[in-house]
Amino acid sequence: MSTEINNRTALLHNQRNVPESTPQRPTMESGGTTGALLYAVVAAVLGMLQFGFNTGVINAPKQFIENFIKEQYDASPDLIFGVIVSIFAVGGMIGCPLASWVADKRGRKFALQANAIFGVIGALLMGFSKMASSVEMLIIGRFLIGINCGFATTASPTYVSEVSPLKLRGAFGTVNQLAVAFGLVGAQILGIDVILGSNDGWPLLLGLAVFLSAIQCVMLPFAPESPRYVLLVQRNEEQARALLAKIRGTGNIDDEINEMHEEDRAAKQEEKFSIGDLFRIKALRTPLIIGIVMHLSQQLGGINAVLYYSSTIFENAGLTVENARLATIGVGSILFVMALVSIPLMDRLGRRTLQLWGLGGMALASVLMTIAFYTYKDNFTMSIFAVIFTLFYVAFFGVGPSSIPWIILSELFGQGARSAAVSVGAAVNWFANFIVGLVFIPMTNLLGNLVFLPFTILLIFFYVFVYFKLPETKNKTIEEVTAVFKK
Repeated sequence: MSTEINNRTALLHNQRNVPESTPQRPTMESGGTTGALLYAVVAAVLGMLQFGFNTGVINAPKQFIENFIKEQYDASPDLIFGVIVSIFAVGGMIGCPLASWVADKRGRKFALQANAIFGVIGALLMGFSKMASSVEMLIIGRFLIGINCGFATTASPTYVSEVSPLKLRGAFGTVNQLAVAFGLVGAQILGIDVILGSNDGWPLLLGLAVFLSAIQCVMLPFAPESPRYVLLVQRNEEQARALLAKIRGTGNIDDEINEMHEEDRAAKQEEKFSIGDLFRIKALRTPLIIGIVMHLSQQLGGINAVLYYSSTIFENAGLTVENARLATIGVGSILFVMALVSIPLMDRLGRRTLQLWGLGGMALASVLMTIAFYTYKDNFTMSIFAVIFTLFYVAFFGVGPSSIPWIILSELFGQGARSAAVSVGAAVNWFANFIVGLVFIPMTNLLGNLVFLPFTILLIFFYVFVYFKLPETKNKTIEEVTAVFKK
């Protein structure tokens, strides 16, 4: 799930933002958790909560939205609903690079504020689409909220990483991931039939996203700009010092300011590579292919088919509509728990190990899911097992494939090529997300209970590829990793 976001990538950009040959001197970290820091983090992370909410919110009201489509058009409601689901990813593909450009040109805070406005407009269009009898408003609203969420997955982690002190950067970075999972669970809970999962309630359910963006619009004007941006881009050291002192709650900021200057000097000495260079130079092309396949494994393994359509999947497995929606809450809850579990495992077991465990477990679970789907008729026990195996599938996704693809490109490339490589990975991820969202329902109609078989085959391919091609990056410097591809 693109979901898993660029928080770790932003963290690595700043922690590893010096050339590999330049030793980093010990620093005296200024400050700790302060009210100003917490306020800034909360204001930014609401965008990631929005991303999780809009990933999960479309699942439960599928039946009612399709009824609404039937009232407006004679065309297949499955096809149009697929467009409504997948247009979110098209917006995400636009929002990601747009965020980088706006944040560099106008500042991190301005970028977050502008993005919140996109969220308000998109949510209002979705919320009033039924009242206006306009499927087009619903599609445009999902597109704009997709831009908002794609934008947030770049802008929010970058801002949080830059305002956080080094010793807390990892902890605050994980808040982004947890916010996505929490938003997903919240959307699934609100989508049950006794709350807003009804024919009258679904426009309000989708429109609730307006509150998250509106709160951001209110909070962000009072949040500080990133001191790193003010110092290194705007070249205003006096203002940067004032902002940093306020965020840290102390005037002891000289070491941190000096460290920013050192990173800036080091970055200027690093050779820069374009996206075209990544494809032309073999030493860069090989890790790029690995990174692209890693991102494809996240999406084409079928996880967003579950996140977007789990209610439909569970209904097809023999559950009632009400029970299917309750089971869907379990999907988001498992992702939230695994977000917590995977954090300490990442550096203990290594990226390659966790990715293999995740892909292998997903492949096995998808086989078991297919067996349960195929044998559930007149067998309620197999319907229950279908849910259990689906939750295992989601749990294994949370072990590694949920976050490692976002990390790995930052660890396979030196600083000069890292930004271009991460941009390619994000574009591939969102595009694959779009494809899965668009084709899953037609695939279900074509393959029936064997719908996860193509995902199983792809998961096996991704497992074999990772086993033979992905080097372990745990406890290795960038020089050590990139040397592997230069041989």
